Amino acid sequence: MAVVVQKYGGSSVATLEKIKAVASKISKRREKGDKVVVVVSAMGDTTDSLINMANSLNTNPDKRELDMLISTGEQVSISLMSMALQNEGCESVSLTGMQAGIQTKGFHSKARIEDIDLTNLKNHLSEDKVVVVAGFQGVNNNGDITTLGRGGSDTTAVALAAKLDCDCEIYTDVDGIYTVDPRLFPTARKLKSICYEEMLEMASLGAGVMETRSVEIAQKYGVKVYVALNTGEWEGTYIKESDNTMESKAITGLSLSDKDLMVTIDNVRYDIQNISYIFNELASKDINIDMISQTAPAGGHVSLSFTAPKTDEKIILDILENVEKKIGNINVEIEKDITKLSVVGIGMRSQSGVAAKVFDILARNNIQFKQVTTSEIRISYTIDTKDRQRALEAVANEFNL
Repeated sequence: MAVVVQKYGGSSVATLEKIKAVASKISKRREKGDKVVVVVSAMGDTTDSLINMANSLNTNPDKRELDMLISTGEQVSISLMSMALQNEGCESVSLTGMQAGIQTKGFHSKARIEDIDLTNLKNHLSEDKVVVVAGFQGVNNNGDITTLGRGGSDTTAVALAAKLDCDCEIYTDVDGIYTVDPRLFPTARKLKSICYEEMLEMASLGAGVMETRSVEIAQKYGVKVYVALNTGEWEGTYIKESDNTMESKAITGLSLSDKDLMVTIDNVRYDIQNISYIFNELASKDINIDMISQTAPAGGHVSLSFTAPKTDEKIILDILENVEKKIGNINVEIEKDITKLSVVGIGMRSQSGVAAKVFDILARNNIQFKQVTTSEIRISYTIDTKDRQRALEAVANEFNL
């Protein structure tokens, strides 16, 4: 008798009819003899609605109170799902993040799972119940409810699977992982499997199917993750350890992201202490910096550029205002109409010339880039958003994605 963790996203439980359909699916899985832990998100756009309500009362709501508010969305889902399962003849119990033993640390709205005490959950499993756990939430050392950020239900599900030493199945409104977002490139191919490293890069670069931290946990603990359509009509995609067949192609996938802005800081006095101070200040506010570039020193000064989430724009500006007071006069420019285009593939480790080919594609199509960064299996370019579709189609066609 195996244990499996299944996760259903907000679109999968958006209506009572969909909740009933999911409950029926879980019941059939349960009849096969498996013990099932179910992680669910808030119904549909509930989280966005709750955030809008908060913002209508306070343009800068307290993060603790916001966590208290938006965590209620998942609690509605778990209770309704448990009721639907009971109607199917399945004994079930709903658990909040705290009741499931999910212990977190870090900032409100961006908390991280520190550990999971499985005592309560395992007791319910031993009583042959389907355990329905609220995704996206936990409790910190102060006893406060915390949330894990966007996509946090994926993280909850994979973390539970890691602790239970079992597989994790992510059911969503897409039927697997594609080489390119099929909404942007209709001829994109669905992958039968993708390795952790490639999926981690694609998730961090804008592929919305999986949340980055969930892939990190899966890789660290060797959790095999299956991503598929919530109805189960078509075969999905496995995220797993790499094998030799995965290296046959240089490029596995292409990601686009419009979620970042580019910050350029001019007139920075060239001193490693200044550079260190700037990035330490950004790190202290949990700003996720990605692409970084620096000009060669000229006249004792340099220019720095980096990308960061658009949602952190105000915090970044506040930080840099304080930075200027310490290191002297600087000029700050923010560009919002940028897109990050990235090609990913573990085949790049053994096949050369990928960067040269992408440069050639961009040049032939007269597409300018502002920054480029590389890793062993990824090359990312910052381009103007107006060129995003042309760039995507040109690169995807050249690499037969």
